[in-house]
Amino acid sequence: MRVPSRVTIVEVGPRDGLQNDPAAVSTADKIEFVDRLTDAGLPVVEIGAFVSPRWVPAMADTEAVAQGIRRRPGTRYTALVPNLRGLERAERVGLRDVSVFGAASESFSRHNINQTIGESFARFRSVVERAMASGIRVRGYLSTAFGCPYEGEVAAARVAELADELLQMGVYEVAISDTIGVAHPGRVWRVLEAVSRLVPLTSIALHFHDTRGTGLANVLAGLQAGVTTFDSSCGGLGGCPYAPGASGNLATEDLVYMLDGLRVETGVRIDALVDASLFIGPRVSGPLPSRFLRAYLASRSRG
Repeated sequence: MRVPSRVTIVEVGPRDGLQNDPAAVSTADKIEFVDRLTDAGLPVVEIGAFVSPRWVPAMADTEAVAQGIRRRPGTRYTALVPNLRGLERAERVGLRDVSVFGAASESFSRHNINQTIGESFARFRSVVERAMASGIRVRGYLSTAFGCPYEGEVAAARVAELADELLQMGVYEVAISDTIGVAHPGRVWRVLEAVSRLVPLTSIALHFHDTRGTGLANVLAGLQAGVTTFDSSCGGLGGCPYAPGASGNLATEDLVYMLDGLRVETGVRIDALVDASLFIGPRVSGPLPSRFLRAYLASRSRG
């Protein structure tokens, strides 16, 4: 089986993992969590979101987190910015990487941000233009790319068109995202086949949830197609809001364990990831779903 020799892991736990957790994780604990992720060798860490605290209270302290973390050369620190105001806040605290967040289905776009896809992309365009003028790199998320909670399966051709539009406006990478955890390898291949007709897969990342237990299988499908960037969340932080009680984000430990077994280089130390999970685990509302972490804890208790 041919897979890339090296991949980039984008750690989204401090943002996607914590933004909907009912526990009130302190700013100091978020800073310590990010620092431990840095120590694990992660090349990209998404530390928070510059969004309205009225809508996402858990992200209200993103400025303080950005100012408090220990920044390591070689690690990129990024945050979600919904608009120009969010971009200005990110720039003030010295972030040189940000992300915008769009959808592949009209219904989800209207429910999530109260805008059509066209309206949201017009707003992104102004953010990207301003960021590029300031030397800030912008990543684009494309949510509900494999399925929408309101519309069902999304046409692969539509995903490809929107990914192409984001790249043409100047984002450096599009994270094609399985927001509700319905992707499986067959659907991954179909979407990537359509996308590859319009854009190079070197500009594509994949963001999978493990809601139905297919997260790692989907990564393997992406690897076989040639994708080299994958999002994950330490410990599997972050449930799926459309499937209460189900696992959400793919766990970074599980991903690194599989990639280590395939001899795919990541630069990430799994023992340090476990350390980060053991730190944040008692500070969130429920047990962390990472299978690797659970196996580690079980073996330690037997020992």
